[in-house]
Amino acid sequence: MVIFAEIMKHKVYISLGSNIGERKSYLQSAVNTINQRIGKVIKISPIYETPAWGFTSSNFYNACLVAETSLSPEETLQKLLVIEKELGRIRNTNAKGYQPRCIDLDILFFDDKIIKTENLQIPHPQIENRKFVLFPLADIAPEKKHPILKKNIQELLKNSPDVSEITKIDEKIDLKPKNSPFRRYNYIAIEGNIGSGKTTLSTKIAEDFDARLILERFSDNPFLPKFYENPKQYGFTLEMSFLTERYQQMSEQLTQTNLFQPFIVSDYDIFKSLIFSQVTLTEDEFALYRKLFYILYNQIIKPDLYIFLYQNTDRLIENIKKRGREYEKNISKEYLNQIHHGYLDFIQKNNDIRSLIIDVTELDFVKNQSDYEFIIEKISNFSSETPQK
Repeated sequence: MVIFAEIMKHKVYISLGSNIGERKSYLQSAVNTINQRIGKVIKISPIYETPAWGFTSSNFYNACLVAETSLSPEETLQKLLVIEKELGRIRNTNAKGYQPRCIDLDILFFDDKIIKTENLQIPHPQIENRKFVLFPLADIAPEKKHPILKKNIQELLKNSPDVSEITKIDEKIDLKPKNSPFRRYNYIAIEGNIGSGKTTLSTKIAEDFDARLILERFSDNPFLPKFYENPKQYGFTLEMSFLTERYQQMSEQLTQTNLFQPFIVSDYDIFKSLIFSQVTLTEDEFALYRKLFYILYNQIIKPDLYIFLYQNTDRLIENIKKRGREYEKNISKEYLNQIHHGYLDFIQKNNDIRSLIIDVTELDFVKNQSDYEFIIEKISNFSSETPQK
């Protein structure tokens, strides 16, 4: 299930190397996969060509990156080992010394942690002795201080005993992977019932895929707490205030362009106004509201992809309790079921909107990266299988 909690972000510094085959392609593939499975890559260095260090072999392409991750150091290491294996690296445990490799991924720093176990040592024990690490690292984190040596990267580079010849090449690694599952869309709306995790997922996707994020400004609505206390008295006022606020926000946000962000992701679609109002308003109130709604709705840009996060009612109640909003404590199962049926009715009747339903009842995409990857894969498969209208 989705747990509503603040996502702890760590900064992990990773070195990348390749000296077999299409070296640049291996580095690019590694960066793409790190960005998807470990966390958003926020900085990446130029590529340097360097001689093999500690053994005789072909020259390496080397680079360093910084990523933000919610994983632990141990989880990050395991992910990197899997990525190496999937890209074709074969570790010969019987061979002595260093070996040529199509891809080599090492954790250099993880925040300012100092870790020394049988399988993991952070900071990496050879940083200060390797120019092929220090040069690219100095490009992206010159002031990063080594937590043991108490010197920054620039100082370590200046005093490094390594006399290897290092050459910066013209080829570059792309920070925005071309195989993004969202590359076909300009605007994606992620919807769901109260407590389904739509805001959490929208935020995470926006961070990981460089999207512009639109979040509903519901917390500023003064009528919401009053509505939960007295639905009949404040229902129409609440729904009208929501409608005007959503219309204003969407009108402004969806017409803005940002050349540096490939698409927009929002944690709501304005049609939710009609879904909720049908449950909260009397028949006469809803008839009037419906007329006003369609006047505004017809002027709003519709999403290219509509994602609905399904959770069963018991899980929704658990999640609502966990996030601890006082005004939500009396939300009933009956109310949530009515909202749920309203969403499904909308999806079934609006065949012109590309809709994807994802069951997240048993998923925790905040704590479990594999659950998050499962959702991204669902979207990716849907995007490739469903022709765009």
